[in-house]
Amino acid sequence: MFRRLLLTAGLALGLALPALAQDRSITVASTTSTEQSGLFGHILPLFTRETGIAVRVVALGTGQALDVGRRGDADVVFVHDRMAELRFVQEGHGVRRQHVMFNDFVIVGPAADPAGIAGLRDTAAALTRLAQARAPFISRGDRSGTHAAELRLWRQAGVDPASGRGAWYREVGQGMGPALNTAAAQGGYILTDRATWLSFRNRQDLRILVEGDARLFNQYGVMLVNPERHAHVKRADGQRFIDWLVSPAGQAAIAGYKINGEPLFFPNAAQAEPGI
Repeated sequence: MFRRLLLTAGLALGLALPALAQDRSITVASTTSTEQSGLFGHILPLFTRETGIAVRVVALGTGQALDVGRRGDADVVFVHDRMAELRFVQEGHGVRRQHVMFNDFVIVGPAADPAGIAGLRDTAAALTRLAQARAPFISRGDRSGTHAAELRLWRQAGVDPASGRGAWYREVGQGMGPALNTAAAQGGYILTDRATWLSFRNRQDLRILVEGDARLFNQYGVMLVNPERHAHVKRADGQRFIDWLVSPAGQAAIAGYKINGEPLFFPNAAQAEPGI
């Protein structure tokens, strides 16, 4: 209503309102890691400058971001839980999942490392040692891609962390930044994506203790929300964003985002998703 009144008033006064009349925007449901790492602050202005399409980001855990897509409350979903993303497409909620970029997870903890996991490259061995030591472990507990990866790693280690819930295993139900703040305050261990860790300023006594295991690989994918289920989805502009992300320009923009000279994400859109 306000938009219509403003346009009517502008016409009555003989004003030109090209920006308002031609406003183009999309909504992207994504993860806290892409936002809190600063990636979107780097790449979205480049996309908007090239296309004239503004991007509104709804940053949630991956599970919640996929739920936003299922409800049709976003045009694009850009997350990092490949199996959940494939289900999203197979169930008809999304159109063609595509690789965009990757980085890795790391386990960080107090420099004193009372559980003695520093330098281990076997994540299962590190988590087993944490459980045996009943060392405080902070879990996001929020259905995010990081939370899903954490639970998968516990299963691979043959450990049920729920047995320590409320004691050494502490779920915070929050994004990566707040969860890291909790770990820093409590001297706890935590699984984090490397990008958020590199951009995290409140490290206090936390250090990277475990890294380099192939099981810590962290792939990101993007999908258009299915316009056949939600007619209001902005198919053309949403697809334009996806096409830009996987284009040489978008991939170069992702690769160009660094903190202290260290890249946070590595583009790999050229790697096809088998069967999709």
